[in-house]
Amino acid sequence: MAEERLRKSAHEWFGESIQPGESRDVVLPVGENFSSSTVHIPLQIRRGLEPGPVIFVTAALHGDEINGTGAIRQLIWDSDLAIRKGTLILVPVLNMLGFERHSRYLPDRRDLNRSFPGSSGGSLASRIAHRIFDELVARADYGIDLHTASVRRTNYPNVRGDLARTKVRELAIAFGSEIIVNGKGPEKALRREACRAGCPTIIMEGGEVWKVEPSIVEVACRGIRNVLCHFGMLEGKVRRPPIQLIIETTKWVRADNGGFLQFHVQPGEIVDKDQPLATNTTLLGERISTLVAPFNAIIIGMTSLPSVAPGEPVCHLGQLPDDLDTEALRETRSGKRGLAHRLTSDLATNVLVVDPEELQE
Repeated sequence: MAEERLRKSAHEWFGESIQPGESRDVVLPVGENFSSSTVHIPLQIRRGLEPGPVIFVTAALHGDEINGTGAIRQLIWDSDLAIRKGTLILVPVLNMLGFERHSRYLPDRRDLNRSFPGSSGGSLASRIAHRIFDELVARADYGIDLHTASVRRTNYPNVRGDLARTKVRELAIAFGSEIIVNGKGPEKALRREACRAGCPTIIMEGGEVWKVEPSIVEVACRGIRNVLCHFGMLEGKVRRPPIQLIIETTKWVRADNGGFLQFHVQPGEIVDKDQPLATNTTLLGERISTLVAPFNAIIIGMTSLPSVAPGEPVCHLGQLPDDLDTEALRETRSGKRGLAHRLTSDLATNVLVVDPEELQE
C-alpha cells in the first residue's frame, strides 16, 4: 500500500511562484559542508501553460555516475523542449558532495541511495535524503532517476521498476527502452521509497562512471522525451524500439578462477544457453576455464576490468523465455544504423572481444 505524502506544490519554491509557461532555475539547500558553507542542489523547473503531471528527472544520485548529468544538460539546452502542460523538474546532480569528490558516496562514506526517505535528525546521508524526499518527491507525480553501472563495469541501457505497480509499468514502457528489468529495487533506494510514498518512479541504467557517453545520453534523452509525449506534456510521438523485453530474472556470472579474461560477448548481445561468455587465462595466455551462459539471455552488464579473482562478477545476464526465438530476436535488432547496433558498438570499445575459436589451446 502506498503511504500518504504531505504533497507540496511544484510551483512554489521558497516564497517564489513559478507562473504558467515559465522556466526557472532554483537552488535547493540540502546541508552544509566542512567549512559551514551551504550545499545547494541546482535544478530547473519548466511549467507548461496547462495543468498536467509533475515529473522529476534526476541524475548523479551516486556522485560518480554522470551520464545522466550529461543527458539532463542536453535537455536543458534544448530549445525545442517546450512543455505544453504539467511541470518538469530537471536535477543534473543530486549528490553534490559526492559529485565534487568524483565519488559514489557521501563524505560520511554512506550511500545516499540507501538512505531514503531519510530523517531530519539522522546521519549526514539521512538528512540530505530527507531534504531531497521532502522537497522533490513530495512535489511530483512521477520520477525518473538516471544511473550508470558501478566502477569498473558498464551497462547496456535498461529501465528498472516495480512492474507490479500499474503506473510504474506504464512509465517504464513509455520510456521506450529495449530492456525493462522488473524489480522493487533495494531497501531505502530513492525509487523504492518514492513508489511507497505514492510517486511512481523508474531508473535507467546505462554506461560507465566518470563518463558522458554520447549514445547513452541519446537513449536517456529519447526516453525522457517519450515519457513527456506519452503524458501529453510535449508534442510529438513516442519512439518505440524494435523490441521491448521484460526481464523477470537476472544473474551475475562470476569467475571460478583468478586470471586475465578474454571476452567473447559485448554489452547488449543476445546469447544462447551454453554460449561462451569469457575465457580465463594466465598472463601468458594459457587457458584456465571458460564461463558459459546458463540460459538464453541478453547481456545487461559486464565488467570492464579483465583481471579477476575467484567469485568476482563478469557478466550480468537477463534471462530470456525458453520459447523465445533468439535468432529471430537478433535479426530484428540487426539494423546497422539502428540505435541498438550503435550502442553495442560504442560500449564494446571498452572491452576486447574475441571469438572463442581464435584462442589457441
